[in-house]
Amino acid sequence: MRCESVEMLADGLIVSPSAERNKGPIAEILMRLLPAQGEVLEVSSGTGQHVLHFAQAMPHIRWLPTERDAGSLKSIAIRLGQAPLPNVDAPRPLDVHDAVWPAENVAAVVCINMIHIAPPSATEALLRGAGTVIAPGGILFLYGPYRREGRHTSPGNEAFDARLRAENPQWGVRNLEDVVQRARELSFDLDQVHDMPANNLSVIFRKR
Repeated sequence: MRCESVEMLADGLIVSPSAERNKGPIAEILMRLLPAQGEVLEVSSGTGQHVLHFAQAMPHIRWLPTERDAGSLKSIAIRLGQAPLPNVDAPRPLDVHDAVWPAENVAAVVCINMIHIAPPSATEALLRGAGTVIAPGGILFLYGPYRREGRHTSPGNEAFDARLRAENPQWGVRNLEDVVQRARELSFDLDQVHDMPANNLSVIFRKR
């Protein structure tokens, strides 16, 4: 996501151009990571474009979309109504700061383009919440822009970071090493990092 505006259609459906572009490359990574069966909780499912694409590409997995935003929850429900899939649950409300998450013992938690448009407390809450619902040996998958060793990976990411911080001083592109260190303290070991389109990263942790 690069501060692109989403399009709100008349029926309440939300469309994100960036989600449309990156859903394929992300699915390719997830197909190599996820087990032959199990449940995957998606945090901050947004428009629903990702979860429906993943469910179609990986019918052996049961997908559990969640969102804190009412408009996004409506958009996901509309997409599911238009193209119902047997392996996608109805979207559930979830703020990462919630004490109890609506899942348990899942194979993975997937979170795309969230932590840079949220306060630092959201990263902490995401790591803690994921730790309570992911089964031992399971995966936490994060996608988005990151700084590496305190430096931006591209001029575009640097400009994007400045725009985010101007909009909200608590937002911004996070330092990957800081996220990795905090994840390690909360029982997640860094497993893989993949370069992705538009200077994003796929960051994969495995729960001890």
